[in-house]
Amino acid sequence: MTTPDMRARRVLGACAALMVGALTLTACGGSANADDNKGGKDAKDSAKTSTATIAISAKDGSTDASINATGVKVSDGKLTEVKMTVAGTGTVVPGEISADGTSWKPKEQLERGTKYAISATAKDANNRVAAANSIFTTVSSANSFIGTYTPDNGTTVGVGMPVSFTFDKAITDKRAVQSHITVTSSSGQQVVGHWFGTQRLDFRPEDYWKAGSKVTMKIDLDGVQGANGTYGVQKKTVTFTIGRSQVSTVDARTQTMTVVRDGGTLKTLPVSTGSPQHTTYNGQMVISEKFTQTRMNSQTVGLGGEYDIPDVPHAMRLTTSGTFLHGNYWYNKGNPPFGREGTSHGCIGLPDVQGAQGDTTAKWFYDNSLIGDVVIVKNSPDTTVAPDNGLNGWNMTWSAWTAGSAV
Repeated sequence: MTTPDMRARRVLGACAALMVGALTLTACGGSANADDNKGGKDAKDSAKTSTATIAISAKDGSTDASINATGVKVSDGKLTEVKMTVAGTGTVVPGEISADGTSWKPKEQLERGTKYAISATAKDANNRVAAANSIFTTVSSANSFIGTYTPDNGTTVGVGMPVSFTFDKAITDKRAVQSHITVTSSSGQQVVGHWFGTQRLDFRPEDYWKAGSKVTMKIDLDGVQGANGTYGVQKKTVTFTIGRSQVSTVDARTQTMTVVRDGGTLKTLPVSTGSPQHTTYNGQMVISEKFTQTRMNSQTVGLGGEYDIPDVPHAMRLTTSGTFLHGNYWYNKGNPPFGREGTSHGCIGLPDVQGAQGDTTAKWFYDNSLIGDVVIVKNSPDTTVAPDNGLNGWNMTWSAWTAGSAV
């Protein structure tokens, strides 16, 4: 999962819909408050007699304009020029007039808390000119919220991958927010949302997604009040594909992992789970991130200075708290633990080599795994992983899951 960034491709995207009830002006130039007597008699008469009517979605002087829906429309005419700039700096905001000449919109999502100026001209069927201007400020970061979500648009994920939102502000009107996010699957499975606290909302079906299905997430949060004085700014449709079904089961008693794909066993691999002092969680865990190599430092998980490995190979995250399934090259070559005993600090280790370049067991599993694949751990002396520790809501019963829905 990623951190909120309004420029990030997971939360950005322009919206084609434009707000109705916009300001219509007929001054020929200058600011939105230009005097009708300025600009000359011919220009004034031309604007007054033109049948073209320009509507700028962001009202002049407004301080809470949408970063998605800002644009220009014209009726009874065609746009001839639209210029949008960042007020003060004059930086031009790229945009495009539609093929039929009746609308204009920015090419990219606007920035929050930024002052902009739009000037637009149009002509009617008799080439008479109309003009409109607006100076406005988009909704501020302090008065808006954004949800960072996973998975990304266009990705292919495993059958265990939930849709997960993390909001950058606490949501008090959970019903309003959840009702403006819909998740549907081509499989026809019912999909329900569940709130973990006030800033996280996940969606999943009762059972794992059907392999090969298409999932569509519609985000319609632009202008939705999530808390007092705080409004959403996102409006986007995201689609992703569920790949083949792969569920791998780790048995901490036998120190093995059986990889099952589409109902058939691919391989049974020797592993090394947590030691008696640092046991591995039981339960259903979803691969949420993959790293060819990553640093692992025990201080980041509250274990003091027990280890600091800068290049752990073929690492796949299973929990937020630090449980990974990863390659291990530092094991005792004269007494390998894989398939025999648990020696890790809670992770699941597979035999590997330094540099992540060898043809190893860990590389095979890494190459054959998707984000969203399920790893089940059983027979460990530890407890079951918490549903919100990673993307692991599958450890809740369906009745408990639906009880956490706000709609």
